[in-house]
Amino acid sequence: MEALLRVLDEATVAQLGGGDVALALEDVKAVIRLMRLGEAQMPAENHIDLGTPLGKAYALPARVGGSYNAAGVKWTAHRPQRPDALPAALALTLINDAQSGIPRGLLASGALTAARTAAVSALALQLAAPRPVKRVLLLGAGLHAQAHLRMLQQLFPQLEQIGVWNRSPFKLNALREVQIETDLQLALAQSYDAVLTCTSADQPIIDAAAVQPGRIIVQVGYHEVSFAAIKASSKVVVDAWGNFAQRSAKSLFQMFRAGEFGEQDVAADLAALLLDNWRPQPDDSVYFSSFGLNVFDIALAARVLQAAEHDELGSLHSLFSGVLHDH
Repeated sequence: MEALLRVLDEATVAQLGGGDVALALEDVKAVIRLMRLGEAQMPAENHIDLGTPLGKAYALPARVGGSYNAAGVKWTAHRPQRPDALPAALALTLINDAQSGIPRGLLASGALTAARTAAVSALALQLAAPRPVKRVLLLGAGLHAQAHLRMLQQLFPQLEQIGVWNRSPFKLNALREVQIETDLQLALAQSYDAVLTCTSADQPIIDAAAVQPGRIIVQVGYHEVSFAAIKASSKVVVDAWGNFAQRSAKSLFQMFRAGEFGEQDVAADLAALLLDNWRPQPDDSVYFSSFGLNVFDIALAARVLQAAEHDELGSLHSLFSGVLHDH
């Protein structure tokens, strides 16, 4: 059997629905169910230092069964300092057949990551928010913030207000149908039901004063939320708890390693939300830590690859004899 690798660039991934958050949300739900059944596997991530200051590359393997039938690895290079105009984070996902291990596809996966992350935040807003979400404050204006804004507009048409704050206000000029917030502390003092932190901040910008009864704070970035804010929250919810807690830069896991938070203090995870119907009380203050589960990335990439195979899109390569076809 000849091993043919289908390569999908960013444009083709987008054409096949790679950035569609509604589709990504259905993938996330399906994978949570497969994880409960033991039909999905997500070992620990591995990373290496790049030869530039602060640069790192992560290898994130996973296997997911069901209709996805895929095993693969997502490779992401984080390049804070770079000599080119390419994005600061470059992501590729390799998909193999889950039984034979034969490589099937290689996908540009920046849009897939953004859609997956926004889909998990949507699930948190739907199931972990103490009260029905009507007003949302979005922090950030980069790739993940833009995906979250599309998610809010697509999946939450009932919202009365979307406020957006960014450290560099000029990046907000092109946004439409949102309330531009120029003062973060004043914005946090308002009656927003949810705060979504999608920034690149390496020091906390959310402190205990931002914690309010009936509010959910969803942390998407690395270290945007202070230990004090997490302690002030009455319920802490995670997408999952795993051995990544030993080295992740996420605020909650830094707090865990500092001995100020224990796994037993987690109130719920995505499986408890979706499958066990765990819900907070209306006056709870919920902090949701979104680590980003690579098993979701593999599922999204497999779904897009299946569509590419059906439509015969992308370029086919023999692993031994070069390019065979282009579509």
